Amino acid sequence: MSPSTRATPAASRRRRLRWQPAWLFMAPSLVILGVFVIYPILVSFWYSLHDWTIGADVQPFVGLQNYIALTQDPRFWGALGNTLELTIVSVLVLVVLGLALAVALVRDTAVTKVVRAAFFFPTIVSLTSIGLVWRFLLDPELGLVAGLSQTIGLPAVDWLQSPSLALPAVIFVDVWKNAGFVMIILLGGLKGVPSERLEAGRIDGATSWQLLRFITLPSIRPTLLFSTLILTIQSLQLFDLVYVMTGGGPLFATDTLVTEVFREGFVNFRTGYASAISWVLFALIMLVSLLQLRLFRYDDVD
Repeated sequence: MSPSTRATPAASRRRRLRWQPAWLFMAPSLVILGVFVIYPILVSFWYSLHDWTIGADVQPFVGLQNYIALTQDPRFWGALGNTLELTIVSVLVLVVLGLALAVALVRDTAVTKVVRAAFFFPTIVSLTSIGLVWRFLLDPELGLVAGLSQTIGLPAVDWLQSPSLALPAVIFVDVWKNAGFVMIILLGGLKGVPSERLEAGRIDGATSWQLLRFITLPSIRPTLLFSTLILTIQSLQLFDLVYVMTGGGPLFATDTLVTEVFREGFVNFRTGYASAISWVLFALIMLVSLLQLRLFRYDDVD
């Protein structure tokens, strides 16, 4: 038997001894994670398999009946459509706008630093506060937007009470809030692009657009993946802004899956049905995230 083979049991015991204090240090976090994250997730799935109503004497097991009922619920399909529209439009606009701002403000000057701060400021303000402010600004009688419209001869528009304009208004506010966040993330990616590649491209006669397309964008692909993934998950779960600005109205025109979960669970007290909607949302987030990871896949040698 070789010396390395004889030393294997002792090395295994040493590794086990090293793991014991590691588990002790991780125990508080694992307990909190289990109690406040994993356990509620499992319980919500259990609820989704029952006709669980808060205050009812009996909570009968119905299997997949709640999920089947979702396919026949027009409000669910409307909320799903609104959620997808909000997510697709806001993420696309934010990525393009954030990249344009990052490219324009990549140089470190006094002016660019002030402009960066101005764009980033809405990011640190809560969605609830922003929703209240924009709800007042878009008010057709007292809002600043209506006042400016009337000043230039245009009629005042009730943005948040129009079924066709309410969702675009919410998307606009969401973009306004998060543009600075995307700009800062992509700005960090641009700072990491090797200057040698850009200089070599300029020597070869590449234009600014060619440098952006063939050098800069491939170099910041991981950053684009991160920002797109974060924005997508955030948009799919958007609740605060919608609830404060429109409450899902008018006529459910801005209803999202999360506001539908809130309404069914905390207004109608149909906990089982609300849990089923939340699991559909979870599956949607996982599917979209996997598709994005597949789309933006890259190798270290790229």
